[in-house]
This record gives sequence, structure tokens and C-alpha cells, in this order.
Amino acid sequence: MEPVEINAGNWYLRAVRADERMDDRPSLAQLGETDPDYAARVQRQWASDTRYAWAVCEPTTGEMLAEVTLCPRTGAVDTRFRDGQADAARAAAEAVGRFATACGIAGADRRA
Repeated sequence: MEPVEINAGNWYLRAVRADERMDDRPSLAQLGETDPDYAARVQRQWASDTRYAWAVCEPTTGEMLAEVTLCPRTGAVDTRFRDGQADAARAAAEAVGRFATACGIAGADRRA
């Protein structure tokens, strides 16, 4: 599956990126993710349908506030978020749960 953007009310979900247009690595580091190749790994996971991950962003700046992931095999939805961004993560998890249901992914549950 190709990465898809999702509107989650006050936030929007987009692919995790590390390119010339957007670099999520500083925000990812705040989430504890220090692998410089993480964004490339996420792209491979999307392509192989093994794990879907979204950057949860502030809509006017595109700043990454949290990350939400979906395991397409199990329907498990997980989040991690920067300090003070639990609401963004929770809204994103709910939106990804709806996405999973619409895609026919069984067992979609959220753990925010």
C-alpha cells in the first residue's frame, strides 16, 4: 500500500519523512527514535504491507507531534508522542482505527 494522508480533526496524518522537503528526524528523536534510516524503513514497511506509520502533524506548520502505527496483520494501533501531545496521539489513533476498519483490517484496536 502507498502511504495515505488522513485528516484527524485538529491534526493531519502523513507519511514519516526525511527528505529535502520535510525532515521528521528531530521530532522522531524526541520520541526516542534515533535510527537515521527510520523514515526509509517505514517506507519499506508500507510497500510490503507489514506496518503502516504516520507522522501526526500540526496542520499549519507540518511539525510532527506524535507517531501512530498500524499493524495490518493484527489491527494493533500504537502511538508515541512528544510531551503535551497526548490529545493529538489519541485523535490520530482513533482516525487510524477508522481507516483500518474501512480497509477491512480485523481487530483494529488502539493503544494510546
